[in-house]
Amino acid sequence: MPTLKIIVASTRPGRAGLPIAEWFRDRAVAHGGFDIELVDLAEVNLPFMDEPHHPRLRQYLHQHTKDWSATVDAADAFVFVVPEYNYGFNAPLKNAIDFLHEEWQHKPVGFVSYGGVAAGTRAVQMTKQVVTTLKMLPLVEAVNIPFFPQFMDDEGRLQPNEIMELAADAMLDELVQTEQMLRTRRPPAARPEESEAA
Repeated sequence: MPTLKIIVASTRPGRAGLPIAEWFRDRAVAHGGFDIELVDLAEVNLPFMDEPHHPRLRQYLHQHTKDWSATVDAADAFVFVVPEYNYGFNAPLKNAIDFLHEEWQHKPVGFVSYGGVAAGTRAVQMTKQVVTTLKMLPLVEAVNIPFFPQFMDDEGRLQPNEIMELAADAMLDELVQTEQMLRTRRPPAARPEESEAA
C-alpha cells in the first residue's frame, strides 16, 4: 500500500495545525487508501538550511538532512497542513521543502489549509508555485477551513462540518488515483522496495 505523509507545517506554540492534522489523519486512516504517517515539522526541528551543496546533488553532510531525506523519500504522496501568515505560507515549510530536491519529485500533494476569511488559500496558492518547481503535482481538491477557531472545541480538537469531511474524502480519492499515475515517473532510487524486489 502506498504511504501518505501528512506534514504539519506550523511550528508555533499553541498552533491549530496539529489538531487539524490529527483530524485529517483519522479521516485518511478510515479512507483506507494509504498507510498514514503524521510528520510534525516542530518535531523534525530542521535548522535553516545549512548544507553547503545544492540539494539536487544529495551530498548531505548533516544527519538532520539525511533523516529528513529518508522521511520524504519514503513517501508516495503528501498532504501539507498549512496556516496562512501575512498572505503567504510559513517559513518552516519553505525551509523544509528547500532542504531537498529529488525526494519530492513526481509525487502528488494535497492541502489542508486554515486561516481567516480566505481559509489559508492564499498560502496554498504560493506553495503550489514552489512544489511544481520540484515536479510535484498539487491537487485541485483541497480542504479549506475559514475562521478555524469556530471549529475548535474546548479541548482544542477540530469539530469538522460536512463540507470539510466531503472535501477530505474527495482529496483522498484523487490522491490515490494521482499517486498511481505518477508512480511510474519516479526513479528506482525513490522506491527502494521495488528495486529490492527486482
